[in-house]
Amino acid sequence: MPFFEILQDNPGFLLATTIVLGLLAGSFLNVVIYRLPLMMQREWRQQCHEFLGLAESEATEPEAMPEDRVFNLARPDSHCPQCKAPVRPWQNIPVISWLLLKGRCASCQTAISWRYPTIEITTGLLSGVVAWQFGATWLMLAVLVFTWSLIAMTVIDIDHHLLPDSITIPLLWLGLLVNAVGLNAQVSLHDAVIGAAAGYLVLWSLYWGFRLLTGKEGMGYGDFKLLAALGAWMGWQSLLLVVILSSVVGALTGVVLLLRGRDRDMPIPFGPYLAGAGLLAMLWGDPLMRWYFAIMAP
Repeated sequence: MPFFEILQDNPGFLLATTIVLGLLAGSFLNVVIYRLPLMMQREWRQQCHEFLGLAESEATEPEAMPEDRVFNLARPDSHCPQCKAPVRPWQNIPVISWLLLKGRCASCQTAISWRYPTIEITTGLLSGVVAWQFGATWLMLAVLVFTWSLIAMTVIDIDHHLLPDSITIPLLWLGLLVNAVGLNAQVSLHDAVIGAAAGYLVLWSLYWGFRLLTGKEGMGYGDFKLLAALGAWMGWQSLLLVVILSSVVGALTGVVLLLRGRDRDMPIPFGPYLAGAGLLAMLWGDPLMRWYFAIMAP
């Protein structure tokens, strides 16, 4: 493609373009992170009230539901949750609008969380890293979607201890498709299929082993699906690295939280560690594996 050729010949332009694209994607991810769990809660309540045969007014908690009858990723338009003033297009420029507004709503001066620009900046920077690693290729575009999906799932899991099927399952199928058409020369479709199955079964087995030994659930089914998706993208060979990285960081984080007085019975989401390990494996899997085997060698 001519556009790809322009980007290949101008790495600085590629980097700048991808970072801007990442900032815009980060703005959309803020919408996904906030609205998708609410959409799922609405759907669950509706299914429950239909199953129980309850009237909608009996099954719904008005204070917990958005006021708008139509609520999805597109509607209603963005607005201030406090004063309901609409967010104008010039007030919705990633990072810049937050800085110009000094982190406050233009209408009622309610503080706007710092998390919004943080997610936008993080998405922009990671998008730039992806462009730097993969260059102007179709694989780069695919890995951008992979990266953005992991960012959304990380924050949703931190907030709600939830990894939505509407992200994990499409991510799994996209990984298989990417390797089926040969975008990633390092991963065959055979390795991707085995990686998806093995990724699911590894955590499924750990889950049931832990439950039989302790009577407790150590993780959720969303974690199984996420590791399956990572296996579909990077093949079964990547699973060892992903599991080691996520387990070590998760264990260290748990120890730190316990030392700081966190209740040991309070669950810690595992999805963010899987997502972080998966992104590291996608970007620098080979050097990380060489380093691991080097330090493990006698």
